[in-house]
Amino acid sequence: MSPSRVERMRARLEAALTPMLLEIRDDSALHAGHAGAQGGAGHYTVIIKTAAFDRLRRLQRHRLVYDALAEMMPDEIHALSIDATAPGDR
Repeated sequence: MSPSRVERMRARLEAALTPMLLEIRDDSALHAGHAGAQGGAGHYTVIIKTAAFDRLRRLQRHRLVYDALAEMMPDEIHALSIDATAPGDR
Protein backbone atom coordinates (compact mmCIF):
# COMPACT_ATOMS: atom_id res chain seq x y z
CA MET A 1 0.00 0.00 0.00
CA SER A 2 1.46 3.35 -1.00
CA PRO A 3 1.67 6.22 1.50
CA SER A 4 -1.16 8.74 1.52
CA ARG A 5 -0.64 12.28 0.28
CA VAL A 6 -0.61 13.57 3.88
CA GLU A 7 1.99 10.93 4.84
CA ARG A 8 4.20 12.02 1.93
CA MET A 9 3.78 15.67 2.89
CA ARG A 10 4.74 14.79 6.47
CA ALA A 11 7.84 12.86 5.34
CA ARG A 12 9.05 15.74 3.15
CA LEU A 13 8.50 18.38 5.84
CA GLU A 14 10.15 16.26 8.54
CA ALA A 15 13.18 15.58 6.34
CA ALA A 16 13.61 19.20 5.30
CA LEU A 17 12.76 21.07 8.52
CA THR A 18 12.97 18.66 11.50
CA PRO A 19 9.86 20.08 13.18
CA MET A 20 9.10 19.70 16.87
CA LEU A 21 5.41 20.13 16.01
CA LEU A 22 3.77 19.19 12.73
CA GLU A 23 0.07 18.93 12.02
CA ILE A 24 -1.36 18.48 8.55
CA ARG A 25 -5.08 18.76 7.94
CA ASP A 26 -6.74 17.78 4.67
CA ASP A 27 -9.37 20.45 4.00
CA SER A 28 -10.19 19.19 0.50
CA ALA A 29 -13.77 18.19 1.36
CA LEU A 30 -14.50 21.82 2.24
CA HIS A 31 -13.59 22.82 -1.30
CA ALA A 32 -15.42 20.14 -3.28
CA GLY A 33 -16.41 21.46 -6.68
CA HIS A 34 -13.78 24.21 -6.62
CA ALA A 35 -12.11 24.54 -10.02
CA GLY A 36 -8.63 23.86 -8.67
CA ALA A 37 -9.75 20.76 -6.83
CA GLN A 38 -11.43 19.17 -9.84
CA GLY A 39 -8.13 17.76 -11.09
CA GLY A 40 -7.62 15.88 -7.82
CA ALA A 41 -5.24 18.30 -6.13
CA GLY A 42 -6.12 18.99 -2.50
CA HIS A 43 -6.41 21.84 -0.03
CA TYR A 44 -4.31 21.47 3.14
CA THR A 45 -3.48 23.27 6.36
CA VAL A 46 0.03 22.85 7.79
CA ILE A 47 0.86 23.85 11.36
CA ILE A 48 4.59 23.60 11.88
CA LYS A 49 7.03 24.68 14.59
CA THR A 50 10.75 24.27 14.00
CA ALA A 51 14.06 25.84 14.97
CA ALA A 52 14.74 26.17 11.23
CA PHE A 53 12.38 29.19 11.31
CA ASP A 54 14.33 31.02 14.02
CA ARG A 55 14.97 34.65 12.99
CA LEU A 56 13.16 34.22 9.67
CA ARG A 57 10.32 36.42 8.50
CA ARG A 58 6.93 34.95 7.71
CA LEU A 59 7.54 34.93 3.96
CA GLN A 60 10.88 33.14 4.40
CA ARG A 61 9.25 30.49 6.61
CA HIS A 62 6.50 29.90 4.08
CA ARG A 63 9.08 29.63 1.29
CA LEU A 64 10.86 26.82 3.17
CA VAL A 65 7.57 24.92 3.50
CA TYR A 66 6.75 25.43 -0.19
CA ASP A 67 10.28 24.36 -1.16
CA ALA A 68 9.91 21.13 0.84
CA LEU A 69 6.62 20.35 -0.91
CA ALA A 70 7.57 21.65 -4.38
CA GLU A 71 7.42 18.25 -6.08
CA MET A 72 3.80 17.85 -5.00
CA MET A 73 2.61 21.19 -6.32
CA PRO A 74 0.39 21.86 -8.21
CA ASP A 75 -0.58 18.30 -9.21
CA GLU A 76 -1.27 17.02 -5.69
CA ILE A 77 -1.50 20.22 -3.63
CA HIS A 78 -3.70 22.99 -4.99
CA ALA A 79 -3.89 25.22 -1.90
CA LEU A 80 -1.85 25.38 1.28
CA SER A 81 -2.55 27.32 4.46
CA ILE A 82 0.56 27.60 6.64
CA ASP A 83 1.00 28.45 10.32
CA ALA A 84 4.81 28.50 10.70
CA THR A 85 6.41 29.29 14.06
CA ALA A 86 9.82 29.04 15.73
CA PRO A 87 10.30 27.82 19.33
CA GLY A 88 10.86 31.33 20.69
CA ASP A 89 7.82 32.91 19.03
CA ARG A 90 5.12 34.34 21.23
